[in-house]
Amino acid sequence: MRLELIIAGFGGQGVLFTGNLIAQASMLADYHVTYLPVYGPEMRGGTCNCTVIISDNPIASPLVLNPSFLIILNLPSFLKFIPRLKNKGRAIINSDLVKPEEIDNIEALQKKYKLYFVPVNSLAESLGKPMLANICALGAFYRISKIFSKQNFEEALKYMLGESKAHLIEPNLKAFELGSKYIEEHYKIR
Repeated sequence: MRLELIIAGFGGQGVLFTGNLIAQASMLADYHVTYLPVYGPEMRGGTCNCTVIISDNPIASPLVLNPSFLIILNLPSFLKFIPRLKNKGRAIINSDLVKPEEIDNIEALQKKYKLYFVPVNSLAESLGKPMLANICALGAFYRISKIFSKQNFEEALKYMLGESKAHLIEPNLKAFELGSKYIEEHYKIR
């Protein structure tokens, strides 16, 4: 098994944190993992991305040119990365910022890729925590990929947040569950 993932969005959406969290949870599930954040001149509000490779075997390079999976949090990232997705690849797309009805060639894209439109901003706002949209997307990724367990995620989250931010664990777990549940209910993936 080898999963190559690109996570992309605006700076401030938690793109790099999400990638690091997926890498940590995957390591806890005993996979070989690479995590490569892409730091450009962007600041909060600019675009940013990171790559994660998860594999049964050692990984020679952290570079991902044609990912098998995307997590896309905004329209500029969708336009940039969807053409790079492997044929039959999967993409979780923030439908609050990338509306399927506004994409010109949506039918052709849906024939080539498996697209999961998830309103991660709205899901996070329903918790009163709009900054957790990235974790809702991560919950959707968990449900689709089944790479790591909920326990792996929770352990990775506790490690990443540390004691000083332990009060954020519960809201993050709720956001994770919301994203996972959305995929289960709307795409019938158990």
